[in-house]
Amino acid sequence: MKSIYALLLTTLAACSAAPGDRNAVTSQEAPSPSPPILLEGTGFDAAGHVQLPAVPPAEAPGLHHVYRLSDTIISGAEPASPEALQTLAAWGVKTILSVDGKAPDAATAARLGMRYVHVPIQYSGIDLEQLLAIAKTFRELPGPFYVHCYHGKHRGPAAAAVGRVVLDGAPRDLAIAEMRQWCSTSSKYEGLYSTVATADMPTARQTRACSFDFSPAHTFAGMRAGMIEMTRRWDTVKAARKRSWAPDADHPDIAPVQEAMQLHQVFENLAALDETRRWPDDFRTWLEDGRTGSAELVRALTDRQRSGADSTAWHAEVETAFGQISDSCSSCHAEHRD
Repeated sequence: MKSIYALLLTTLAACSAAPGDRNAVTSQEAPSPSPPILLEGTGFDAAGHVQLPAVPPAEAPGLHHVYRLSDTIISGAEPASPEALQTLAAWGVKTILSVDGKAPDAATAARLGMRYVHVPIQYSGIDLEQLLAIAKTFRELPGPFYVHCYHGKHRGPAAAAVGRVVLDGAPRDLAIAEMRQWCSTSSKYEGLYSTVATADMPTARQTRACSFDFSPAHTFAGMRAGMIEMTRRWDTVKAARKRSWAPDADHPDIAPVQEAMQLHQVFENLAALDETRRWPDDFRTWLEDGRTGSAELVRALTDRQRSGADSTAWHAEVETAFGQISDSCSSCHAEHRD
């Protein structure tokens, strides 16, 4: 068994270091899924039992946290631009599977000869309907596959791990080791680990019978749509803070105050939803903390933009407002993120 693992790990390490063109593996050639693991602790703990070589993620313009897990499956973050999709096409990718909530740019991918499939999943795990759709995608559409969520660290690697099991025939302990040791899937999302480690993977007969139509986009409304937008707006504000609140050199026309205003608008929209009133008191308290914090951030950044002042007091105001937003998001995610 150790020699088999050594061969697998050597091959995977080499593949991860340099994404390139690969031949697809057809569903007819796919082996039977490996059996579930009997967990004695958590799935995250079990993901440390197989030791993988240290391999840094591959990076390309608009493509981050990229790992080639096999000849047929690449895991990474959301392609951030048309140029990123062009890179995937150059790598030979034929099918892109998104498990993020945001509807992907399927039209651009199609013009480049790639097919987008959208199966949004949650952080709490992958349910049976989603598992069927993901397995059917791997078995019935052409590879190589690029699998992503937003940041490429949690939901995307879990879906890629399903592909490793149902398409590549990888052992479950190896698949979850890749999630933890390469893709950095957090221990907070035990449901993702336990799905890959212990779920009954759909059989080929079950996926053939599944009526999933490989839809390229699902859209959401209400709270879920707001939270999808919130994640992206918060990331732009955090990036502005890393630049010491200077404009992005690549987009100098976009000012940090505009990014803060867009974040504040998301908080305002969420607060106004009828759905919000049905959520627990703690959620609504954290939402209000974020709303007031984002309003203070907009005010402070606007004052600086008007006056050009860059005082110690101003920095303290901005950090206080930023910290209030950060604390509200972290507290809410710890309790309610699924």
